[in-house]
Amino acid sequence: MDPNIPRWVCQSCRHALHVINVDSKNDKFFSNPSCSGTEASTVQGSVMGSSQVDHSFVVLSRSTTPQPDSSHSAKVVTESFVVLPPAAASMYRSESAPEGRGAQEQVQGESPSSGLQVNDPRFNSSKILKRVFNIATSQMQVEQPICLECTRLLSDKLLEEVEDVNQDIEAYESCLQRFEMESDDVLSEADFLQEKTKIEEEERRLQVEIEEIEKQRLEANAELNEIQMKCKEFEELEERYWHEFNSFQFQLISHQEERDALLAKIEDSQAHLELLKRINVLTDAFSISHEGEFGTINNFRLGRLPKIRVEWDEINAAWGQACLLLHTMAQHFRPKFLYRIKILPMGSYPLILDNNNNAYQLFGPVNLFWSSRYDKATTLFLTCLKEFAEFANLKDQENNTPPEKCFRLPYKIENDNVGNYTITHSFNKQENWTKALKYTLCNLKWVQLWFVAKSSFQPLSAHADVPVMRSSHAKQSANPRS
Repeated sequence: MDPNIPRWVCQSCRHALHVINVDSKNDKFFSNPSCSGTEASTVQGSVMGSSQVDHSFVVLSRSTTPQPDSSHSAKVVTESFVVLPPAAASMYRSESAPEGRGAQEQVQGESPSSGLQVNDPRFNSSKILKRVFNIATSQMQVEQPICLECTRLLSDKLLEEVEDVNQDIEAYESCLQRFEMESDDVLSEADFLQEKTKIEEEERRLQVEIEEIEKQRLEANAELNEIQMKCKEFEELEERYWHEFNSFQFQLISHQEERDALLAKIEDSQAHLELLKRINVLTDAFSISHEGEFGTINNFRLGRLPKIRVEWDEINAAWGQACLLLHTMAQHFRPKFLYRIKILPMGSYPLILDNNNNAYQLFGPVNLFWSSRYDKATTLFLTCLKEFAEFANLKDQENNTPPEKCFRLPYKIENDNVGNYTITHSFNKQENWTKALKYTLCNLKWVQLWFVAKSSFQPLSAHADVPVMRSSHAKQSANPRS
C-alpha cells in the first residue's frame, strides 16, 4: 500500500483495514478488475455492515482534469464507487457547487443538482471515507469502519437477538390467546359485597396484627438499646479487666522473679550452710601431719634427732596444741567420759593433773638425767589418750557398730610405750623418742577423725571448766615457727 493513503482500523477487533482501488496520484477511486472479491468489497462491507444495500452511491472520476469537449460526457466511470445509505446520499446532492465552476466539471452520470465536483478541494478519499463512516455510525448505531469478519459476527448477533425477540412475541401472543379463551366469571352484587366484606375484615385483622407487630418491634428496639448499653458496659468492664489483668500479670511476674531470686539465694545459702556443717572446727584448727621423721601439729615439729636440732620452744608449742585438742574432745563428752586425768592447755606451757591433782609440766627444756616430771607428764598424756580411745570404742558398740568397724588406735598404748617405742625422754635415744612422739600424734589424729565423724561439735561456752594455771617455772617465749 501507498503510505500516503490514510490507514483505518476496525473499530471492533482493532485490526488494520486495507483500502484498495485507490490511485495514489489522483487520490481517486477506480476499479481494479484483478483484485479479489473480498478486497473489493472491504470498504463496501465496512460502510454498510450488511449485505443488503441499495443503489445510492457517489461516483468518482478517474481523470484528474475535466474534459471540456463533449466526448467527456460519453465516458462513464465503471465499478468504482462508495455505497451509502439512502439518507446519506441525499446530503451530497444537497450541496451547492462552488462559484466559478462550470457544468463541464460535473461527474458524468450525475445531475447538476447533486453539486459534487470532481476537482473540489474538499473532494478526496480520506475526507469522503471519514464522512461516510460518520454517517454510517449515526445511522446504524455501530462504530464504523468494521471488517467483514466483525460484520459477520455483528450480523449473527443481531440475528440471534431478532430470533429471541420473535420467540418473546410468540410467547406473548400465545398468552394473549389463552387469556382471551378463558371465560369471564363475573360476580354478582351480593357476592361482590360479601367478598368485599371478607377482604375488609381481613384488612382490619392484618392492620391489628401490623399494630401488634409494630408494638413488638418498638419493645424489641427498646430491648435492643438496653442490650447495646449493657454490651457497651461489658466492653468497658472487659477492657478494665484486661488492664487490671495485665497489671496483675506484670506484678506476678515481678514477684515470681523476686521469689526465684530469693529461692536462689536460699539455695546458695543452704549449700553454703551444708558445706559449713561438713566442716569441723577441730579439723581446721588442728592439722596433724608429718615432716620426714617428725610428727607435726599445726606445722610444729615434735621430737629431736641428732642431726636435726629442734628448739624446745617449737616442741613446747606442739605439745600445747596436742593438749588443747585432746582436752577439747574430752570436755565435749563430759560427764559420760570419766575425765580422771585432766589436761590444762596453757599455750606452750601445758600442765597434766593426775588423779591426786598433782601437776606435771609438759614443756621443756629438760636434760637427759633430770626429766622425771616431764616423762610423767608425757605418760599421763598417753594414758588420757588411751582412755578416750576406749571410750570411743564403747560408744561405737552402743551404736550397734560392727566389731570390725569399732574404733581402735593404729598404735597400741601400754603405760609409757606407744607402738613399742617409749615416750620417756630420759635414757632414751632421740630417734626412738621422736618415733614415739610421731606415733602419739598419729593416734591423736585418728581420735580427731572419729570425733569429727561421730559428734556435732559445738565450741565451749564461756563458763566451761578451763583452768588457767601456770607453773612458777613457766616462761614466755616466742614461737620460732609461727
